[in-house]
Amino acid sequence: MAESDGTIVLVGGGAAASAAAIELRKQDFEGRVTVLTRELDPPYHRPAVSKELLGPGAAEADIWWPPRDWWADHDVDLRTRASVTSLDVGARTVALADRSALSFDAALLATGANVRRLNLPGSGLAGIHYLRAPGNAHKLRAETQRARRAVLVGGSFIAAEVAAQLTVAGVEATMVMPERAPMQTTFGTAVADHIAALLVENGVRLVCGEQVAEFSGTGGVEEVRTDAGTVLPADLVVVGVGATPDTRLAAKAGLELGATGGIACDATLRTSAEGVFAAGDVCEYFSEVHGRRLRVEHHEHAVAQGVTAARGLMGAPEPHREVPYFWTELADWALLEYVGPAGEWDTERITGSLSDGEFTVWYERAGSVVAALTRGRPDDLDRARELIAG
Repeated sequence: MAESDGTIVLVGGGAAASAAAIELRKQDFEGRVTVLTRELDPPYHRPAVSKELLGPGAAEADIWWPPRDWWADHDVDLRTRASVTSLDVGARTVALADRSALSFDAALLATGANVRRLNLPGSGLAGIHYLRAPGNAHKLRAETQRARRAVLVGGSFIAAEVAAQLTVAGVEATMVMPERAPMQTTFGTAVADHIAALLVENGVRLVCGEQVAEFSGTGGVEEVRTDAGTVLPADLVVVGVGATPDTRLAAKAGLELGATGGIACDATLRTSAEGVFAAGDVCEYFSEVHGRRLRVEHHEHAVAQGVTAARGLMGAPEPHREVPYFWTELADWALLEYVGPAGEWDTERITGSLSDGEFTVWYERAGSVVAALTRGRPDDLDRARELIAG
């Protein structure tokens, strides 16, 4: 752990690393803090990539978090375009691609996740987009200005959110997914059907139970063909089929990996190496609240873990006892909020009215609440947190 005048290195440029840096200074840590990220941009509010940066106010969107001048004002050494190539947990050093090296007393691995890419015929055609960074969103928005038809691959949060934004912008959006409805795996049948109806009602076409087999076009993508033979004209394509935790650095350093592919951590987010913690999408930790191991890929969860990790880096580790929260926003049509995660459940109890658009779904296992999703009833989230934590 780092003494008050020691050196802490944070590897990653997402929400977890930013939250850790902010917390370190908030807790009056006076030592050196260095943030190393291979990103081209300073840390930003990642949910904006599929929301604000595609919406009508994109040009005015302030997505930087913390504000860009915060780093210098708080004497944090932020280095963008700084790729860490190796971590030596014994010598407590990190090596960078420019052949420089840094020593540390404690380190945080917040390397995030990489978008899962398709390897299909035609997948290298121009006009096929993956959303991760602001530059991806800016490029997609520019192409949207001249596009008439878009195909969204996947039934994920990203695919649904982008479909909604493109529809509002006047583009005909079609979602293709192997599931029977969007987000069914995460939220269950009732909510998935509600989301499907909401998308269709607002002009999004759904092609369910089919998978994309190939892309075709001359120069750029023009058509998408599914395994069932459905042919969809497309001026652009957005792929949202999940992500994989970036554990390359951890694996190379010999750190223990978890069952879900993340970095294995204890309840305090400490890895198998003393003085090295993990947070965010890459962190698989033991949750004392849930009584099982968890890895959650959502912004708010990464922020909360960054705060917990900062305290461990300073030598005061404590269990991460957050009940994870996340949300999805479909243009201005609906805001869905969720606490959990459930993992498994045997009952979905609904209060309110799905048809009226104000409801809460209580996910229960053996009579106990393990998660809750709400639209228009935020007070139920607080009650759900209490029940899950209890």
